[in-house]
This record gives sequence, structure tokens and C-alpha cells, in this order.
Amino acid sequence: MTIQEDDEQFLFSIADVAAVVDGLSNVLWAHRTTFKKSTVETPFSLVYGSEAVIPAEILVPTHRVANFDEEANNEALCENLNLIKERKLMTSIREANNKQQVAKYYNKRVRALSFDVGEWVLRNNDASRAEKISKLGPNWEGPYQVVAINEAGSYKLVDIERRNLPNAWHAALLKRYYA
Repeated sequence: MTIQEDDEQFLFSIADVAAVVDGLSNVLWAHRTTFKKSTVETPFSLVYGSEAVIPAEILVPTHRVANFDEEANNEALCENLNLIKERKLMTSIREANNKQQVAKYYNKRVRALSFDVGEWVLRNNDASRAEKISKLGPNWEGPYQVVAINEAGSYKLVDIERRNLPNAWHAALLKRYYA
């Protein structure tokens, strides 16, 4: 490969970068002026209090551009700026509601595990590594008895010979033992 061929490839890549940079402003404008499902507002309207006039509306006359009245527009802008705090508050309420709905959907199948003192449990072998992990090895080991409950949802355990296990174990790593 010659130096001239290297220069041509380099110039081609600079042209590609220039095309991307030119298109980036259009992409950002589209992002700022598109309604978001969670807020039911555009980011532009939440910042400036009014809807943006997109470049396509200037090139192709629309009803909004053709019937533009500067005095009425200035009054509407002042009114929108006075109401922007309320719009932002309503948007934050909507977003909090959406987050609650999503959390409710995902937590629908969550089963909270809790054990009482004196109950017998099995411990996950992947976490404890008490026995060799192999394809045909046991997934659970024990049984162990719960002797104390910590506030963080972890449990102190003892084995059948009443020897304390060195660590506290989280409920996610335990399951009930039915004897």
C-alpha cells in the first residue's frame, strides 16, 4: 500500500465523520422535539414552556406558521412560562406513577422469604461451597437450624450437632427444609 492510498483512506474516513457530525444536530433536534411516553411532553417544552417549530414547518408552510401573530405568540409565551412549574410538577407525578406501575408489574411474582427461629433450612451449595460443585453434585446442603435473625434479612445458623456456622446467611440463599 502506498502513501497516497493511505491518504485517500484517511480522507474518506474524515468525510464519514463530517457526515455523522452534520447529521447529529438533526438527530438531537428530533430527540428534543419528540413526545416521551413517560412524561407526555417533549423535553423542549419542559425547558422552554412551548412547543418548537421544526425546520420542516418553515420550509413547507403549515397552518401554525401561516397564521403566526407575534403579539398573541408573546402573550402565549408569557402564559406558558408562568405555567411551566405546574407542567414540570405534573410530569414528575406522572413519572413517579409510571415507576410505581413498573415496580408493581415486576414485583408481582416476588415471593418474600422469611424464617423464624427454630426452623430448619437448607443452604445453597453454590454460595457456601461446602461440598464440591459438580454437574451431578448437590445444589443444597444441610439441614441447618435458624438460631438468630438479623435486621438485614440474614440468619445465623447451626448444624445438626449445634455448631455455629461462621457467617450470617441471606434468605435468598436458604430454603425451607421439610422433614
